[in-house]
Amino acid sequence: MNGHVEAEEERNQSPEQELTWSQGRGPGSALDRAMAPPLPPLTASTPLLHGEFGSYPARGPRFALTLTPQALHIQRLRPKPEARPRGGLVPLAEVSGCCTLRSCSPSDSAAYLSIYTYPRGRRGGRRRATRTFRADRAATYEENRAEAQRWATALMCLLRGLPLPGDGEITPELLPRAPRLLLLVNPFGGRGLAWQWCQNHVVPMISEAGLSFNLIQTERQNHARELVQGISLSEWDGIITISGDGLLYEVLNGLLERPDWEEAVKMPVGILPCGSGNALAGAVNLHGGFEPAVGLDLLLNCSLLLCHSGRRPLDLLSVTLASGTRCFSFLSVAWGFVSDVDIQSERFRALGSARFTLGTVLRLATLHTYRGRLSYLPATLEPASATPTHGLPRAKSELTLALAPGPVPPLAHSPLHRSVSDLPLPLSQYPLGSPGSPEPLPNPSLNGGGPEVVRDWAGAGDAPLSPDPLLPSPPGSPGEALPSSITEGSLKIPTSSGVPPPPADAPGANSTCGPSDHLLPPLGAPLPPGWVTLEEDFVLILAISPSHLGADLVAAPHARFDDGLVHLCWVRGGISRAMLLRLFLAMEHGSHFNVGCPQLGYAVAHAFRLEPLTPRGVLTVDGEQVEYGPVQAQLHPGLGTLLTGPPGCPRRKP
Repeated sequence: MNGHVEAEEERNQSPEQELTWSQGRGPGSALDRAMAPPLPPLTASTPLLHGEFGSYPARGPRFALTLTPQALHIQRLRPKPEARPRGGLVPLAEVSGCCTLRSCSPSDSAAYLSIYTYPRGRRGGRRRATRTFRADRAATYEENRAEAQRWATALMCLLRGLPLPGDGEITPELLPRAPRLLLLVNPFGGRGLAWQWCQNHVVPMISEAGLSFNLIQTERQNHARELVQGISLSEWDGIITISGDGLLYEVLNGLLERPDWEEAVKMPVGILPCGSGNALAGAVNLHGGFEPAVGLDLLLNCSLLLCHSGRRPLDLLSVTLASGTRCFSFLSVAWGFVSDVDIQSERFRALGSARFTLGTVLRLATLHTYRGRLSYLPATLEPASATPTHGLPRAKSELTLALAPGPVPPLAHSPLHRSVSDLPLPLSQYPLGSPGSPEPLPNPSLNGGGPEVVRDWAGAGDAPLSPDPLLPSPPGSPGEALPSSITEGSLKIPTSSGVPPPPADAPGANSTCGPSDHLLPPLGAPLPPGWVTLEEDFVLILAISPSHLGADLVAAPHARFDDGLVHLCWVRGGISRAMLLRLFLAMEHGSHFNVGCPQLGYAVAHAFRLEPLTPRGVLTVDGEQVEYGPVQAQLHPGLGTLLTGPPGCPRRKP
């Protein structure tokens, strides 16, 4: 059973490869190792491990397994070799994790390797499948266990973006401790299925990936905002929201309202879509190379990406409202048709994403125009950005433009409770028992029945939430409860990081936290030279940072999370209802700039100001309604960090 390493080259991250999980932020962390000097690259087909395994149960066929940087190749050897193996290729993009197992029978000297996969079915949806292989070539269980763990370690290193040694010594010590995630779930998200989907899909998958987590159920608006203002960020490697875009809006603004915001905003954040719009998740799905998806399929895609390593800098918009208050946006600022549909469709929330379709139809029947003034500091797309494939204008010169001459009070923190430890999670089908538990795992779903097996734990102690049998036992895990400030009782805001607030006369000084807006004069003051101004009747104005306006609406096809640009789209008055409908239908494929609509305008900018000249209307920031009136915003490139998973290029197809 002694597989061998076919190549002694070490893997290197390509220029587009994201950083791996940060196992802490101190020296010697996995983040530091991920930024090590480049190593000779491996090709996608370079064999890393090759060996012979039995099947489960033992009376089944035998297989030859070959592990490459992108897939596990499976070929049946006995009783009859397959010339063209069926189902013999398992892309690592479909793998959530793996574990080693042992038999309940003391006389069985074999070790077992189980791999958890989520392939697409014939109808396109993902389904969970387990592939279990028997390591039985050695005479003793210890030798077979070492071989199974070698394969499991290599596989987990590939999934987490960690380099493999070139000398062939692959041991569990290569894996650092499991990343610690704070999961925040809004049970009322979307159609109210967020908690059910979290129980049935998210928790099992991230447990299979060996990720440590604590799960909190939010109970009211701004609960997540209050939570992240008071937790000790050093105890976590990431904050994941399981809801729509609104919960992540709360988290980011909560981080930027902390006294230590400069350090807090570096906390990686992620999103698992269980809401209505799921715009950022749609952009993450596209970045991961998956086909467009909505609903449960989008959730499974994003959960798979979370199980793998990868992050990107995230541009954030600092938005100053009419009252002088400031908030931060990761998604969009909208006025007119888009914001009208977003807010007025709230009464159809039970329909999920279909609420926007119904809201669009209803709003088309009563189409409005709004007089307003849009000013922006123009920017040109840099050559490094992705080449647009949808006929998108690349500079303002290609557009028809009309050229024209107090501190935030502290929040009261309420007791936090309802963590995963005191909520019923029906996870019996995905057992998370402690080491030494006599309870067997269920029979693997693909390889048939047979003798019962139990998890082969590496350490002692109780780790009921997120066991990782491959890892050595670092301080605090497993066997010890993860340190957490999420306990019964009130939260306390950490002491300030010592960063002085902006000067009183500095732009953005109305907010005690967050970066200053050096490109913006005070709201209401004249704009500096170099700005472009349009004053006319608009049907809509949209300022967007990522590519997606919804899970299936690609508003800025070539936008990136960290391109340093805010993408401005507007539709002037005079457009017909039929043409506006055509634009939104084409936006599903990102081809709305090819429709040939003369009322459609586009520009890229570093900052903008929007001044409504009509007395009534709706303004939204990241889908949340804000006070109506003049608003201005500046983009802060790479201010946040987004967990995206590895990039997919070319797009992964079913």
